[in-house]
Amino acid sequence: MAMPFRGFHVVVPPEYRRLGCLPPAQFVPQLAAHLGLDYYVGLLSAAELLGAAHQRPQAFQVVVERNRSPLSCGEVRVEFVARRNVAEIPFLELNTPRGTVKISSPEGTAFDLVGYAHRCGGLDNVATVLREVAERLRAREFVRVARLSPTPWAQRLGYLLDTVGAGALSGPLAAHIGRLAKEYVPLDVGGQEPVRSRSQRWKLDINHEVEVES
Repeated sequence: MAMPFRGFHVVVPPEYRRLGCLPPAQFVPQLAAHLGLDYYVGLLSAAELLGAAHQRPQAFQVVVERNRSPLSCGEVRVEFVARRNVAEIPFLELNTPRGTVKISSPEGTAFDLVGYAHRCGGLDNVATVLREVAERLRAREFVRVARLSPTPWAQRLGYLLDTVGAGALSGPLAAHIGRLAKEYVPLDVGGQEPVRSRSQRWKLDINHEVEVES
């Protein structure tokens, strides 16, 4: 037995004994139900489940409505990320040995990666992951998620899609930005580099040279 959260126990079968807990995808849905939380697996953890293998996150990232303290169980670490409208974000259901787990849709994952870039290794890592999941992305779904997200997230995402060679996906986002974006925002929030140029298409001050790892 293991206790990822006070009063919530899981049975750890022999194959996970060295882990000291169940893999998080196998108990997070039950924990969320136990706590009465809307949730989805997001950010780098969702990207990994969607096929991105470039960098495994150090903690399993779960999006919930309000901030919560991270939890530890054996070798397992779960990090909670707050998003107010978590229940509205499109998701997929993946099968696990103990039921199903909700993960953000590929497009929802892309927006969260950009919106929480500081939780995902920075813009360079986000761009690398976007390139790896690009074939799963659908251009027509971007505007649906953009309507649920801050406009600067869409501005930065569109620029990164162009940067990684997925510009064919960015057209609907560009039209969305053209209607809504009223001012230029920095590409890298809190970045220390000077503004090198401006992107008129995305209304961005380019203050970071994005480097995509091969």
